[in-house]
Amino acid sequence: MKRVRLKVMGISYSQTQSGAYALILIEENGDRRIPIIIGGFEAQAIVIKLENLDPPRPLTHDLFKKFADEFNIAVIEVMIYKLEEGVFFSKLVCNNGVKEYSIDSRTSDAVAIALRFGCPIYITEDILKKAGITVNSPESEMTSVNEVENYFEPETTKYDTYSDEELYKMIDEAIKTEDYEKAAAVRDELSKRRKRQE
Repeated sequence: MKRVRLKVMGISYSQTQSGAYALILIEENGDRRIPIIIGGFEAQAIVIKLENLDPPRPLTHDLFKKFADEFNIAVIEVMIYKLEEGVFFSKLVCNNGVKEYSIDSRTSDAVAIALRFGCPIYITEDILKKAGITVNSPESEMTSVNEVENYFEPETTKYDTYSDEELYKMIDEAIKTEDYEKAAAVRDELSKRRKRQE
C-alpha cells in the first residue's frame, strides 16, 4: 500500500454551509489537494496551532498533548486510511517506548493532534487518486470551499429515502448514543434538502 505524505495548506470558511469550514491538505511533493469539510471547533483547534496562538486555557487537543507527554506517549504519525460516503477515516499511530498502538480518530482531530506533536500526516495513494483535486493555476493558493462541497456531495445517500421528521428523530437517537458521525451525516442530508429548497 503506497502512502503519500501530506501537509496542512490552510482552512477556508464555507459561504453556503453555516458553521462549516474546509480543511485543505496538499501532498508534500505534488499539487493534489484533499479538501475535508469540518466543524467550527475543529477548525479553531487547527488554526490556533497554525497561527501559533496561545489560548488562555488549554483546548482539548492541547490537553491530549500534555497528557501524552506526562506518560511518555508520542504520536509518531497520522494515517488517513479510508474514505466512505465522503467521510475520511484516520488513525493515530502512537508509541510509549515499549509498544506501538493505533487509535481511531476523526480526521480533523487527528490533524489538530499531528500539528501539536509535529508528526507527519499520510494518506493512501488510492484515496488520494479518488478524492484528490488538482488545481492547475499556481497562483491559486486555496481550493474554494464551494468547489469542495460540490465535489463531495453525493448524488444520493442512505438517508435520502427518509422523511425530515424521521431524520430529526435519528439525530436525537444518534446524539443519545453518542454516535456523532451518524448525527453529522443525517444533519448533512437535512442541510442538502434545505439548500435544494432555496
